[in-house]
Amino acid sequence: MKTWIIWLFTLVALSPAVAQDDPQEVVPQDPKAREKVEAAKIGLISTRLGLSPEQAEKFWPVYKEFSDQRAVLRRELRQATESLKGNPDPTRQQEIINQGLSIKQRELDLEKNYSDRFLRIITAQQLLNLRGAERDFHRMILNQLQQRRVMQERKETLRERNQHLRQRGNK
Repeated sequence: MKTWIIWLFTLVALSPAVAQDDPQEVVPQDPKAREKVEAAKIGLISTRLGLSPEQAEKFWPVYKEFSDQRAVLRRELRQATESLKGNPDPTRQQEIINQGLSIKQRELDLEKNYSDRFLRIITAQQLLNLRGAERDFHRMILNQLQQRRVMQERKETLRERNQHLRQRGNK
């Protein structure tokens, strides 16, 4: 419980340094923000998996490689999907659908390959916990971003209201 509180506090502290343009991608506003988010992710995953020092030494380089390759595939899929927007040509739409399925298959193949590699380093239970930890981390980041957006909207509403009241008072 104490660990969760520490991570939640870390995420709250980091949330002002992070903005979101795409719900699937977290984009830092300053160069150090990405490092801080990655450090929080590493801490959460290490804690949730209960990695031994020997496992961690072998696990993190493989995980980084996997994450980088998965990110490339997800970017490709996002670009393919975005190129479909506003395109009424049914032939082009079918091409994009086929391309998207191909990319998803490549992502599945990547996950199968890396699952085998991970299982040489960590246990099957730890691998199952990894999927959950990644999901939980992603949700926590999105929740923090959503809370930040709501707070920004509230501040903006208050500013507008105060400005309106000042204008009424000056008349």
